[in-house]
Amino acid sequence: MQLEIKKLLNKSIEVKKKVLETLTPKIEEAAKAVIKALKSGNKILICGNGGSAADSQHIAAEFINRFKINRDPLPAIALSTDTSIITSCGNDFGFELIFLRQVKALAKKGDVLIGISTSGNSKNVLLALEEGKKIGCVNIGLLGCGGGKIASLTDINLTIPSNDTPRIQESHITIAHIICELAEKEMV
Repeated sequence: MQLEIKKLLNKSIEVKKKVLETLTPKIEEAAKAVIKALKSGNKILICGNGGSAADSQHIAAEFINRFKINRDPLPAIALSTDTSIITSCGNDFGFELIFLRQVKALAKKGDVLIGISTSGNSKNVLLALEEGKKIGCVNIGLLGCGGGKIASLTDINLTIPSNDTPRIQESHITIAHIICELAEKEMV
């Protein structure tokens, strides 16, 4: 079993090395966009499904509470947290529109919209980013599997160079933590 554990840890390390080699400038660009939005009085909106929904909540909590520094809360909303909104939109309009309707209601020009999709093809995330683009949000994609259809809707495309969902998710949260830490230092 230890050999399997080492194999899995090495796979994670390999993907993160590829992220380091290929995405560092884009991560910096995303951090600067988040910092600019926050300094301008805008907010961060985050959406994703399944594990990515949990990551959305995790990221929002890091901004609102704190990451490493005790500081004022920073405005962030995980669009996957309100079950009443999700179930009513899903029931009345379909699951594909659950994030789009929230973006329409909550987003304004200059906000940052982070769409998380390990496949790059989650329809509800795609539609939310289309709406974000119309509103004038800065769209950031935390994607995998080549970026899929969503990549073309992002201003900043952070596509993990992997097709392995767990490794993609691990890299997404690492990137989110980096962005949170950099933003937090600027906002103190």
